[in-house]
Amino acid sequence: MTSRIETPFSMRFVLPEQRALYLQMKEDEKLVSMSTIEQDELESFHYMIRDSAREDYAVTVSWWQPTEHNPKLGTICSMWGTVKWIDQNARRIKLVSDEDIQWINMDRITEVKT
Repeated sequence: MTSRIETPFSMRFVLPEQRALYLQMKEDEKLVSMSTIEQDELESFHYMIRDSAREDYAVTVSWWQPTEHNPKLGTICSMWGTVKWIDQNARRIKLVSDEDIQWINMDRITEVKT
């Protein structure tokens, strides 16, 4: 049996503001800082991205997305798709799947899987 401290919303009188602040606090605990990527990993990522664009096969790209209220912390987002465009000037890639199109900053990519 869970106690009321573990599940604070089972109590009878909780203001919506209190609930929103509690949920925001729990979301903030999930945030991570930008990880550092080694040079060999970065070269491997760039090779897989270029190969996906050239050979037209799908990859899974994970990237770090900063939050608005704390730009030093963020979440790791992931998307599966084919690289359709590499913008060298803006340092971003266009990842296209069946449902979505996403421009991803190359400096924030944390992982690429084939």
